[in-house]
Amino acid sequence: MKITSSKQVYDCGLFRVTEDVAVDAKTKFQIKRSVVRHIGSAVMMAVDDRKRVLLVRQYRLPADKYLWELPAGRLDAGEKPLQAAKRELKEETGYAARKWTKLASFWASPGFVQERMTVFLARDLTAGEATPMDDERIEARWFKRKELAGMISSGAIEDAKTIVGFLTWRQKK
Repeated sequence: MKITSSKQVYDCGLFRVTEDVAVDAKTKFQIKRSVVRHIGSAVMMAVDDRKRVLLVRQYRLPADKYLWELPAGRLDAGEKPLQAAKRELKEETGYAARKWTKLASFWASPGFVQERMTVFLARDLTAGEATPMDDERIEARWFKRKELAGMISSGAIEDAKTIVGFLTWRQKK
């Protein structure tokens, strides 16, 4: 498949939307889609010495509810996922980590969103003061591994990046 045309129809700074056409040169099969273009996100799974996981709770407008989730944030232009993870962990929770390990990288919703999320395990933590953005109201709380597993199993955790991060971490242990 090769993209044969792409027209930007929206740009809000956080993401842009294009209307794209892709064609298979051999079969002439064609796909038309509106695509949300997003630079990507870093996800931080902070785990302390007691094997507790730090989650944040914030209101998510598309879900129309408060969600418990791993802290995450958008990459800035030219920023690598690990750089963004370090910056975002400090901004959202106040924590800094000395040890970072990549756990997973995945497409958030590849049917129409071009957002790659990279999940990092953050360990050897030092507490500090959070500096969230003006439009963020974030509550942070530590969860025991077993408690978080139960929340995922029961459906209390509905956030995909949190489920992916936790299950990947648990599998690698």
